[in-house]
Amino acid sequence: MKALVLAGGFPQIELINKLKSRGIKTVLADYYEHPVARDYANKFYRISTLDVDAIRQLAIDEKVDFIITVCTDQALLTMAKVSEELGLPTYIDYKTAINSTNKAYMKKVFAENNIPSAKFVISGDFSELDLSGWKYPLIVKPVDCNSSKGVRRVGNKEELEASFNDAVSLSRTNTAIIEEYITGKELSIDVYVENGNVRILDITTSEKLKIKDRFIIFRTWHPANVSRAVQDSIQKTAQKIADAFGLKDSPMLIQMLSDGEEAYVIEFSARTGGGVKHLSIESRTGVDIISAVIDLTLGEKPHLTVKEPQSKYMVDEYIYCKPGIFDHTEGFEELKTEGYIKDYYVFCWKGTVFKSVASSGDRVGGFTIEGNTIEELREKHNKVISDVRIISENGDDIMRRDLIMNFDDSEA
Repeated sequence: MKALVLAGGFPQIELINKLKSRGIKTVLADYYEHPVARDYANKFYRISTLDVDAIRQLAIDEKVDFIITVCTDQALLTMAKVSEELGLPTYIDYKTAINSTNKAYMKKVFAENNIPSAKFVISGDFSELDLSGWKYPLIVKPVDCNSSKGVRRVGNKEELEASFNDAVSLSRTNTAIIEEYITGKELSIDVYVENGNVRILDITTSEKLKIKDRFIIFRTWHPANVSRAVQDSIQKTAQKIADAFGLKDSPMLIQMLSDGEEAYVIEFSARTGGGVKHLSIESRTGVDIISAVIDLTLGEKPHLTVKEPQSKYMVDEYIYCKPGIFDHTEGFEELKTEGYIKDYYVFCWKGTVFKSVASSGDRVGGFTIEGNTIEELREKHNKVISDVRIISENGDDIMRRDLIMNFDDSEA
């Protein structure tokens, strides 16, 4: 068999390796010249996963048996569309993929099915907006981007217009969504839908960089510190989403805000969380979500058995850097051998140019620490911050320690 893998990021390394372990040849398509997963695939083509026509032709030319992706939104849409057109197996149909990747479709379905979410308006023309009665701050987003690209919090009309126009320019459909701003703890919920029934795998809390108008994750806590009432609210809402979008057997990622009593949906997607979520899910629950997606794509319906986590706490930390050209990292392997970190990850390739910290996609890498006390976590965190180096082509350490120096245990 032969699989066409869309997107060559860090999670796709795991996907490719698991496909190859089943004797399946892999063809990788990605926009970048040398994505981190490139060297793991049997063949590589530099093609944007958003270019539906090019992906369709590649699938035909390579005579692939199926198309697959994990942990990414927009490639999911291409996968579903081309698979449907070519009659290839897939776990999600095109209509469901649209509804779960385009925020405009998504919010309409939320409203029609009484799924708790923020008040919203959608437009491609700022002059047509009627926001009478709305109060600042507001949130502006492109309707079809991920990695927090183009997402801004605005405090007045001038900021709103500038951010709206920026969001429209980033959108594939030249459309933006404006939402009311809801305060609360931000939660990320990884779910597996089995025979139409939702199973919560992990509820985490995200810490964001202290940048005025942006939402860039730098740390994730497992598990989130939420009440039983909030957990019950999450379970009910997750089931409503699965029912409303017709998800029968599928992974699902939900982003929510909680005020301590209820949980409100920001957005969701019929996929596994990005970054290192597939690894943290397996570590915390024993569930191999990547293999489950492969099974689903090939027409199987795996039954997932969830185990208890071995450690009370686990924290994923993401590293950003100063402007420069990435060459290599130092210190990670020694820290893993000494037991300070559970694992580490490099999301970019040698020669990657970093200009700024504008979205979660600007991460250079990350690491995971775990323990049974906050004191143990803090000790490990401080050791990693002290010993790790992100080295540029010029030999400089360009790691932004200032962005992750503060270890706030209030989320535990």
